[in-house]
Order: sequence, then structure tokens, then C-alpha cells
Amino acid sequence: MKVVLFCGGYGMRMRNGPADDVPKPMQLVGPRPLLWHVMRYYAHFGHKDFVLCLGYGARHIKDFFLSYTETASNDFVLRDGQVELLSTDISDWSITFVHTGIESSIGERLRRVREHVAGEEIFLANYADVLSDAPLDEMIANLRESDAGASMMVVPPQSTFHCVELEGTQVRSISSASQLPVWENAGFFVLRQEIFDYIPENGDLVEDACGTLAGKGRLVAYPYRGFWQPADTFKERAALDAAYESGERPWMLWEKKAPVGASA
Repeated sequence: MKVVLFCGGYGMRMRNGPADDVPKPMQLVGPRPLLWHVMRYYAHFGHKDFVLCLGYGARHIKDFFLSYTETASNDFVLRDGQVELLSTDISDWSITFVHTGIESSIGERLRRVREHVAGEEIFLANYADVLSDAPLDEMIANLRESDAGASMMVVPPQSTFHCVELEGTQVRSISSASQLPVWENAGFFVLRQEIFDYIPENGDLVEDACGTLAGKGRLVAYPYRGFWQPADTFKERAALDAAYESGERPWMLWEKKAPVGASA
């Protein structure tokens, strides 16, 4: 099953200044970029055919894979000046690199790689800047068991702000955002080809396509309350990096159990 990853945004909240053109998915968590962690997650479930929607800072992503160093995250033996890998990360991956524009919306990026997922009854998509330990097989089954055109993972609000309920100027209650009976888009999508019917030129995947499907009763959700951590800011990326260094890496499922043999 092919995996479309959106890697072309500016990532303004993660940039160090005008001279920094490293896209957000290439920010490091441990010795590897966010994008690598997201791809390892999908590969763990047996989905190793990737389509990268490139844009801003595309050269960094291309260079990373064109000069990929397996020894950075795999054990190896150095014998007589030759490296013998004891394991490998990406040797059985297929990665398609597609420049989808600098200013393109997420929906337009998906439109521009349509030919690369043609023939796929169901395919996967992700923003490539969020890490999770969510059960991907269940998300896929969630869509397969319905006749919906798309499924999206949703999570409780991540805001640390407190919400205040008022009656006039009288405070009736105070609660954290995560306690509210609302959910937010988590950025993990399972899609059918139907999704392309509802993305206009320069349209948005969520507001246009998913919004239309929701109005037709053809969008299902996969609510998840487990580990889910975005990396929209330096603080969030630093938290992931600290978790990696401490050994508390719930998103790195490939370290904990044998890969799941998912059908393509």
C-alpha cells in the first residue's frame, strides 16, 4: 500500500531565519530527521512504497536519501576496512520524489501525485511532522469495513490552555482543552481514490475534500488517545529529541516488536 508524505511546506515556526531552508520534516529527532521516523513507522507495518511530495527545501530531503548512511542507526562490523551491516533501514524501500510546488496547498500536492497512486484502491497519507504509536492496521481496517471515501485519525485537543465557561460575566466552570468533547485532526489519513473527486485546483485536503465527504456521510474517524506528538514548534521538537535520548520512544514500534506483515 503506497504512502504519500507531504514534505514541501515552509515550516515557519521551526525555522532559524531567512537563511534556514531546511523543511520541517528534516528537523532531527536523535540522529535521524522526523521524516525518517515517520517512514520507519509505516515500514514497520509493511508499507514501504513512499511518494514524497516535495517543495520548499527539497534538496535537503533528496540529499539525505542519496547519501544515506546506514551505519548511523544500524549495528555493523568493520573488518579489514570494509563495513558489514548487521541490519538495514531502507534497503527494501521504494521512494518516489515528486516536486509538487513551493506554494502548493496539501490538497494540490496530493493532486500532483495522483498518477503515482493510480491503481491503489486504498492508499495512506501523512503530514510527515507528527509521531505516534497508533495501530495503523486498525486504521486501515476502519476504512475497509466501511464504504467511506476516507478515514482520518483524530486526537483530543493538545492545547494546555484552560477553557472557561461563562454565564454573563459569571464563571461557571474551568476545564482543560483536552477534557472538552471535541477532537482534532491528527494528520494520519487512509484514503480511497474517491478523494480526488473533491479536491479542486489549489484546494485543501481537509477543508475541501474531507469536508465534502463529511457532508455526504462518507468520512469516518479513528479516535486515538495514545501517544501522538506533533513537532510544529522548537519546543515540541525538543521534547521528542529529549524522549529519544532518554530511551522513552513510544513511536519507535520497530524497536519493541517484530514488524507486522501488512499486505500491500
